[in-house]
Amino acid sequence: MPNVTAFSEQLAATRHSAVHLEMRDSYGVVGEAEQFETFRRTGVRPDLDPEGEDWSDWVPMIRAAVARGVVIRRARIVSEPVTEYIRFEHAGTVVNLAAGEQVRWLPRRRACDLALPGNDFWLFDDTIVRFNHFTGDGASAGPQMCQDPAVAKLCSDAFEAVWERGIPHEKYTV
Repeated sequence: MPNVTAFSEQLAATRHSAVHLEMRDSYGVVGEAEQFETFRRTGVRPDLDPEGEDWSDWVPMIRAAVARGVVIRRARIVSEPVTEYIRFEHAGTVVNLAAGEQVRWLPRRRACDLALPGNDFWLFDDTIVRFNHFTGDGASAGPQMCQDPAVAKLCSDAFEAVWERGIPHEKYTV
């Protein structure tokens, strides 16, 4: 497996497409802990300004890629009823959309017959896979890069199958 390239560098090198498949019902991302706790207490996500500090790294990076012609799509497979964390993600997706991502949601029951890789991933230009590994409680366990054409094809096929069945964010309610 190749060395892990920083995500920002990988996206900057991407020419055509970047797709992201998320399959967990909760994540324990350290940088989101405070916002998630506020959401849990109030039901309101406090960080919905695409120009705000919480998104100051992500939004410009996505906008720059989209401006170069990179199509960025994100698909999420979720259990229903959704978890509190998925409600939190759904509420924040307006920022992903404002940055230029396209986002769809697929209820897990509609994914039973799909062949899916064992981990969340990003796929860049249909050739480089960045697997996102997580611990049991959802904390990041670090990424892993893969350039094996068979693995890239598996991930591409899985993503496209999920995308085809997925519900556009604007039509998916939690």
